[in-house]
This record gives sequence, C-alpha cells and structure tokens, in this order.
Amino acid sequence: MIVVTGATGNIGRPLTQALAEAGQQVTAVSRHAAPVPEGVRHVTADLADPASLRPALSGAKALFLLLSGDLHAAGASAPADVVREAVSSGVRRLVLLSTLGVVTRPFGPTRVAMRALEDTVRESGAEWAVLRPGGFASNALWWADSVRTERVVAAPFGDVGVPIIDPADIAAAAATCLLEAQHTGKAYELTGPEVITPRQQTQAIAEALGQPVHFHELTREEAKAGMTRAMPPELADDTLDIIGAPTPAELRISPHVHELTGRAPRPFAAWAARNVGAFR
Repeated sequence: MIVVTGATGNIGRPLTQALAEAGQQVTAVSRHAAPVPEGVRHVTADLADPASLRPALSGAKALFLLLSGDLHAAGASAPADVVREAVSSGVRRLVLLSTLGVVTRPFGPTRVAMRALEDTVRESGAEWAVLRPGGFASNALWWADSVRTERVVAAPFGDVGVPIIDPADIAAAAATCLLEAQHTGKAYELTGPEVITPRQQTQAIAEALGQPVHFHELTREEAKAGMTRAMPPELADDTLDIIGAPTPAELRISPHVHELTGRAPRPFAAWAARNVGAFR
C-alpha cells in the first residue's frame, strides 16, 4: 500500500489517481473528508500531529510526504517526526516533496528547515527519493477571483519569468519514484519547459478564456500582504525573492521530468486550458 499525504491538493489528487490506475492500493490522507477515486481508502489526519497518521500508515510500504504551508512556519511541529512515525510503522520507501530553493537559496529560513527534513529522510534507513520543484503553474489560481469578476490579473514582477511546472507533472514524477526502485537515493529538480512571466501567463489565461484579461502590476509590499493571508510571512518573502530576482540556477530548464516520465513537461498554456473553468 502507498500512502499519499496532501491527497486532495493539486499534486495529491493526480498522484492518487495515477497510483490507483496503476493497480496500487492507495490510502489518501488529508485534514478533512474529501472525495477520492474509486477503490482508494481515505484517512483524515493532520501532519502537525504525527500520531494521527498511524491508522493510515498501518501496512504501508511507501509514503509520499507533502507539507502544507503552515508546517513551513517558524515554530511549526517538527515534520521530522512524521518521517520517524512512518519508518517505525514499517514504511520502506519515502518520496519527499522538497523545493528547488534548498539548492538555489539554501540559507532562507524555510529552505534551512526543508534541507534538515531532507537530511532526516536520507538518514531514516528507508529507501528515499527527493523531488525539488520550482514554482507551480497552479499558483495562478490565486488570480482566479479577480479574473472571474474583473478580468484582471494582479501580480508583482510582471516581466520577470521562471520555468513554472504543472503540478500534474510533479505527480507523475512522484508516481515513478514511488513505484520504481532505481530512483532510490536520488534528488530530482522539476521545472516546466519554458521561462514564462506573469504577463505572459495572463495572456495564456486570456487565450484559454477567449476573452481579454488585463495585467496589473503589484508592488512587492502589496503582493506580500495578499500572500500572507494564505502562507507564513517567511514563506511569502522566500517566494517573492525568487520570482522577483531569479538566479541562473532558478532559470535553468531541468531534464528530470522527461527522465522520470518519458515525456516533456507541459507548458503553462496547457495547464491554463485544462483549468480554464476556474477563471470563467
């Protein structure tokens, strides 16, 4: 059995579906009750309370570990305890969703914590693989309300781009690492196929809608004020540092999605077309 945490999110949903379609027994874990694919077991648990995972971990051979944003905050419950709980329950393979920032900006506060969790996973005694994606295409959902009501995208750094990745490609990479032993002991950087700016993303959303969408550039301060309604301030600052002034390493297009899945990563336009209903 494979346990998927964050199973109702943008990565967990397609990962759970992919594993179920591959004939695996899957336990989907989330904080709240939610629909899951047919044949998938759902368990309600909170990673802030590792002991609550025990019913989900019973009989599991592998675990996909995804931390919610609040577990990145200073003073949050130690996610390393989740790793220890999993291994003590008999889990033999761990796939951790980390972040590209542990390599490109290792001294940011949230990056230090994630690097420590990577070390815990490596030292756990289980087989392991680490996935390090950059920015997510699904972060564009932050704009959904304003696009629906005003046909406006409001974002900072309108002409600064990074190679954002479709969460479905992260899920496909995770499924490969959970199912295939040859990825043990490896860390993979996951990016989309192209550098794309917020202004270009706005155009892709407009094309998917078949209607004009205006781009309004926010200051960094305005953007942070909005972001901290959904994430810790330190995570907002780390994110803004990257999208405002990406380093050469953060602009690099990685081959790892193709290596893991056998196909090129999807462009943002494909994500926008698939999720256009959120912006209507």
